[in-house]
Amino acid sequence: MRTPPSPTFAIHPQPTTFIVNVIHARPGMQDDAFHLIQEIVRYVAERKPGFLWSSIARSLDGMTVVNIEAISDPGDVEVFFSDPVFATMFDRLDDVSTSEFHTYTVGDLVLPKVAS
Repeated sequence: MRTPPSPTFAIHPQPTTFIVNVIHARPGMQDDAFHLIQEIVRYVAERKPGFLWSSIARSLDGMTVVNIEAISDPGDVEVFFSDPVFATMFDRLDDVSTSEFHTYTVGDLVLPKVAS
């Protein structure tokens, strides 16, 4: 199995593709949605070479979960969804939530001004 690259920070980043999945949990099911997307992301992280990293967050209002995930190429999305285990896991997420799933590429990087 190929060792994935370690995350690094660079002033001029390599083109990166981001998945932003806003998960709208059904009432009282935010924890279920959070745990299911964790399971899905961990599955991808362990098996798919296009996976780079993910940040998963819960809203404080108890209504949404957001997965922001960096992948190596927009085509990775199709690879992930073509995996029957992944697709089944995503179906389970649909049982407790609805999702807005979008793919982005980095267009700009803004950093804080460094004091001289």
